[in-house]
Amino acid sequence: MENIAFRSRFTNNPDEGRLCFFEANKHIPFAFKRVYYTYGVKEGIIRGHHAHKALEQLLICVYGAIEIMCDDGEKKEYTVLDDPAKGLYVVRGIWRTMKWLKDDSVLLVLASEYYDESDYIRDYDEFIRLAKEGYWKR
Repeated sequence: MENIAFRSRFTNNPDEGRLCFFEANKHIPFAFKRVYYTYGVKEGIIRGHHAHKALEQLLICVYGAIEIMCDDGEKKEYTVLDDPAKGLYVVRGIWRTMKWLKDDSVLLVLASEYYDESDYIRDYDEFIRLAKEGYWKR
């Protein structure tokens, strides 16, 4: 997993806030085909519980704080997203969960592919089996 910092600029008047931007294949390592966001989630709720066979994602907490757990089948890494100017790049073959650390945090996701249910692995034992078989090292 890789943390990505976006380009961030003050507008002409710093009192107006900041502007963050990124471009596909330039600031992030893939062209995104789908964008979605999750909101209205209460603190302590854990979502995700899946991996993808081919999909790559960039996760950005645009408001609040969310802990992302990424598991490659051998080790787990935890990252707290709490800065809208930073994102977490999650490659294919990573089991992930997202734990809301603050009520109403908003998670924005850029996905490399269109939605395809057959790309999801929702059973952790199946994920571990595929990881041990080297499914993503081919």
